[in-house]
Amino acid sequence: MEMTLVERTLVIIKPDAIQRGLFGEIISRFEKKGLKIVAIRMLRLCGGLFYEHYSHLKDKPFFNELREFMEKTPVIAAALEGFGAVAVVRGMVGDTNGRLAGVGTIRGDYSVSNQANLIHASDSLENAQIEIKRFFAESSIYKYDLASLPFLYSRDEQ
Repeated sequence: MEMTLVERTLVIIKPDAIQRGLFGEIISRFEKKGLKIVAIRMLRLCGGLFYEHYSHLKDKPFFNELREFMEKTPVIAAALEGFGAVAVVRGMVGDTNGRLAGVGTIRGDYSVSNQANLIHASDSLENAQIEIKRFFAESSIYKYDLASLPFLYSRDEQ
């Protein structure tokens, strides 16, 4: 049996999810899946932080519209932890375009847009590590055991 190591990943609950009252539903899905929230905060994603986080999109024609959209309301950033967390979260989030995302995914169930797609999720373990450091000091990431751990994984997975 191949062991999957415990990973951390970053999610950002975007302004459209905040405005639509979906934060609780979204974060609840991650908790119900068995992912552990190790850090969480509400913030404005603007200025240098926005440009740093979305620098890979700076030459895209939609960049200014994305900036305006992301500055409309605060966002909620969260670091999640679990076995294979990056892939698990990406699977739960679904395709970037909500119209194309599968039923049962967060975007597939609640989004019909490419930009207003509710949530950002790290796309690789390497990017997750960079993004978590961008939003959280190491001292604000909590280490604790979930009491439900024996009910989430078999002994050989723990």
